[in-house]
Amino acid sequence: QIRGDLGVLARGESEVWSFLGLISGGDSSIMAAASAGGINTIHHVDYEVFNFLGIVASHTTVVYGEK
Repeated sequence: QIRGDLGVLARGESEVWSFLGLISGGDSSIMAAASAGGINTIHHVDYEVFNFLGIVASHTTVVYGEK
């Protein structure tokens, strides 16, 4: 958290994972990430993707905004 003129800035993450493209779990929605960070006003969104030879993969949504 960073306190500034805009209020308290926060970061929230949500993730979905996959194994062999057959089994997956999680929720990587923007709303899930905002909820995890306690964010009320979203400023911007980033995505992070990881893939290891198509065996294991993950997709992470990172939301930045004000609490």
